[in-house]
Parts: sequence; structure tokens; C-alpha cells
Amino acid sequence: MEVVESAPFNNSSSAFDLESSHTSPLHLPKSFQIRTVYLVLIKPKINVLLPFGPLAILLHYLTPKHHGWVFFFSLIGIAPLAERLGYATEQLAFYTGPTVGGLLNATFGNATEMIISIYALKNDMIRVVQQSLLGSILSNMLLVLGCAFFTGGIIHHKKVQVFNKAAAVVNSGLLLMAVMGLLFPAVLHFTHSELHFGKSVLSLSRFSSCIMLLAYASYLFFQLRTQQNLYTPVHEVADNSEISDEEEELELTKWEAIVWLAILTAWVSVLSGYLVDAIEGASESLNMSMAFISVILLPIVGNAAEHASAIMFAMKDKLDITIGVAVGSSTQIAMFVIPFCVVVGWCMGKEMDLNFQLFETATLFITVLVVAFMMQEGTSNYFKGLMLILCYLIVAASFFVHVDPQNDDD
Repeated sequence: MEVVESAPFNNSSSAFDLESSHTSPLHLPKSFQIRTVYLVLIKPKINVLLPFGPLAILLHYLTPKHHGWVFFFSLIGIAPLAERLGYATEQLAFYTGPTVGGLLNATFGNATEMIISIYALKNDMIRVVQQSLLGSILSNMLLVLGCAFFTGGIIHHKKVQVFNKAAAVVNSGLLLMAVMGLLFPAVLHFTHSELHFGKSVLSLSRFSSCIMLLAYASYLFFQLRTQQNLYTPVHEVADNSEISDEEEELELTKWEAIVWLAILTAWVSVLSGYLVDAIEGASESLNMSMAFISVILLPIVGNAAEHASAIMFAMKDKLDITIGVAVGSSTQIAMFVIPFCVVVGWCMGKEMDLNFQLFETATLFITVLVVAFMMQEGTSNYFKGLMLILCYLIVAASFFVHVDPQNDDD
């Protein structure tokens, strides 16, 4: 969940003091086993889905041929873990301040997508990596943002909901830069204009990925250090203290948040392995293309936390946080997660590149343009939300009938 741009952090000395009297990780009190287990595992209603994770693992070993059910149960089991990862990251951000908190959110906010992608890379499923990350961007920008605009517009139909245009414009610019990074390798490949056939696209992708990571790091520095006033939410000046009391509630200590972050990340890693192993079998048993599963089904689970948060804040007429959650998360994936996966693949000896094929790249380009035009006025209503949702339905239908051309080549 993205909170870099909007949710105010506690910058007081007591909150930033990392050497306070909080319990060390080696001597956790007995209350940790009761209070934090309740807060993390029992209190959230979405955690009723947690048993589906162990059930997927059990089903994997008992009935190895039923890959469809293993895939389906793994998807359901990962959904609450993705939401809890966002919660633990927000709690830890209280103690690190906005700069480190922004880096934490960039790393762990999309941890589910990153872990699934790394497992898929290890299994040489490069197209699954590319399409699942693309699907996360499309889902956040069209489905998540559309549902938030639609819900907020219905509840606040008597007024015009507004948000900070400056933050939205910068995010749109970064997304267009990401489209540029994905477009040139695809055009270079399909126009057969490579200097060294089979190598130039990979080299260009790795170079562009390093540039995109540098651009995203510069964006974090620009946002959190030099231009903080530019990103002040519309309503924050009037009721900053009220928002802080209402939205920000410290429930975990620093080490409790770190321990739970490690536990949840490890559990997501385990389930992601079974999920990736079952993708191909699920595609055959469910009679669905790999493209539809990777672009549509996988991101819906990975974006479960963003979806719920964006709608909740839109209902509270806090669209700046909604934009930060939905569009900001897309920016993270496009400018951080995708280039990061290219670099990780480089280190692993895998030929992960930015050539997402023409169909996927064109879909992303049109989506970024549509969302940028929707946000250029700095206002929202239910009709804009409905348009974004309908656009996502068109995208989903397109990938349902889309066959990956690279599969034919292989």
C-alpha cells in the first residue's frame, strides 16, 4: 500500500528515536505473543482467508494433478498476507521518519508482486513476470482507481471531490517515462533494427532499467526532501491534526513491526513458490491463457490491500491518499519493481528484458494516457470512476482472447 505521498508521518523526536526503550527482538515480552497476534492475525476480518494458504500446500502434495485448485487456494491465501504486509510497513514507518518510510513502502508495499516475480524468474518464466507486473499497473490505474472514484462520487454526489494536481501530474510523467522505457525495446525488436540481433534489446533494457531506478530514487528525494509543500494534500492544511489522530494509530512497537514484517514476508515467499509452480497446470485445467491469468488474476490478489484502502479513503473524501495508493503504487511498479526485476534477472543470469511485446506495451500506453486525462483537472466524480472500470473490463476481455505470440515461437 502506498502512503509515501499523503499520509503524514510522525516526525517528533520521540517517534524518530530508534534507541528508545522498546523491547529488543531477542527479548520479546510475553505480551507480544498475545497482543500482536491479535492485532495482526485475528482482528482484521480479511484474515478469515488465511487457512487457504496451508490448504493449498496440503493439496499440492495430496493431489499433485489438481493444479487449478492449488493455484486458486494460493491466490486466496496470499490476499490477507498482502494486506498485513502493508499494515506492518506503515507501523514501522512511525519509527523511521518519512524518508526511510518512503523507501520501506517502495520495497514492501509491492512485496507480493516482487516475490512472485523473483520465483517466476528462477523458473525461467519471464513472460509471467512481465505480464503480472503489467497487470498490477493496469489493475491499480483502472480498476482500483476507478472503484475509488465511483464509490466516492456516489457517496459525495452533492459535491465535487478534489485532489492535488501537482502530485498526480508528476506521477503521470513518471508513468510516461516508464512507457518510454518499455516502448523502445519492443519497437527495436519488432522493427528488426538491432545493431546486434538478440543482444541489443537486452543491453538496452538493462541500461534503461538502471536509468529508471535512478529516476525513481530522484523522485523520492524530490518528493520527500526538496518539494514537500508541493505534495501537501488539499485538506491537510485545515485539519492536519485531526487527520493525524484519525488515520495514524500506533499499535506495534518497532521490533514487533520488524518481526511481523519478516514473518509475513517469509510466508508470502512460501506461498508464492506453490503459486508459481501451479500456474501452468492451472492454465491447462481452467482452459485459460497464461496471459489472462498473469495480467488479470494475479494482480487482483496482489492489489487487494490497495483496492480496499483506496475505496475507504475515497469514501472519506480524502482523494489525495487515494491517488497515492492507486497511482503511486503503479508508479512504484513501473519505475522500481520492473527495473529491479531486470537487474535481479541480470544477476541471476536470466535474460529478463523490457520487451513486453507490442500488445502489452500498447495497452499500457493507452491506459496511462486515459488516466492522465482523467486526473488533469484535479477533480473526481462517479462518472470518471465508471469510465475507468469499463476500460478495465475491455482490457480484461482483450487479454482473455489474447494468445502470447512468444509461446508460438517457443
